[in-house]
Amino acid sequence: MTSKPVEQQPVPAIPAFNAERAFSYLLKQTSFGPRNPNSAGHEACKNYFIATLRANADDVRVQEFTENGYNGEKLRLTNIIASFRPQEKDRILLCAHWDTRPRAERDEDPKKRDLPILGANDAASGAAVLLELASLLHNTPPRIGVDIVLLDGEDYGKESDHNLYLLGSRHFARTKPPDYLPRFGILLDMVGDAQLELPREMNSFKYAPDIVSMVWGTAREIGITQFVDENGEEILDDHVPLNEAGIKTIDIIDFAYPDQTHRYWHTHEDTPEHCSAESLGAVGTVLTHVVYKQKK
Repeated sequence: MTSKPVEQQPVPAIPAFNAERAFSYLLKQTSFGPRNPNSAGHEACKNYFIATLRANADDVRVQEFTENGYNGEKLRLTNIIASFRPQEKDRILLCAHWDTRPRAERDEDPKKRDLPILGANDAASGAAVLLELASLLHNTPPRIGVDIVLLDGEDYGKESDHNLYLLGSRHFARTKPPDYLPRFGILLDMVGDAQLELPREMNSFKYAPDIVSMVWGTAREIGITQFVDENGEEILDDHVPLNEAGIKTIDIIDFAYPDQTHRYWHTHEDTPEHCSAESLGAVGTVLTHVVYKQKK
């Protein structure tokens, strides 16, 4: 008597992540200028994202909503949800915020602190990686379903007011179907720094230590040295509302931009020349390996 051989699932080839093309997506976003809510750049970039994702994804949904801002401002916000292999119940979630900050309170020049920033790293970098990954998912379908979500309104709030941060992720978490529970989520934020170093973010480690280990372990296996083997800061970011809604999500973020002694974060120095294709390629390559190694 012989045992029946176990059927092996075919392993899709892991496509090569194109770092230069990802960087072109970063430049395209910054070409619209600041993308803070209700601005002309915000509207133009939104339309660009929708058109680009519709050219690649199996399904694209536009989640429009409003929130009350400061001084009576009514914020018109949009989450953009692109699904690949929507028929698959086994899914993972990949996300990044796409809005930019309406003020630069950390800029050295006091006269510029009330002006919106260009936001090359925060937040064009994460969205750029996901747009390039969308083209890979279109050309080489993975074994499981993937949802790419571009979240709006993450960076609107003043530094002392956490209630007006994370608006898009809070809305997504609040309105998601009860049975939408992907295996895990990965958030990208500030991943374009030319001096990229990615320690483990501590809220991620608290909520999803196994996913942190998988991602950093993947980086180690394939020789991506920008993922460093040390603990970083605890960051309030879009992964927190997602975890609170039951979606186990980690944050890949380089908060020291460019380093611990000097930061372009929330200043007018957050521009493309302080970012690099190499950094986008490092993150995109790890993400690609994580996605294509998933089994049903």
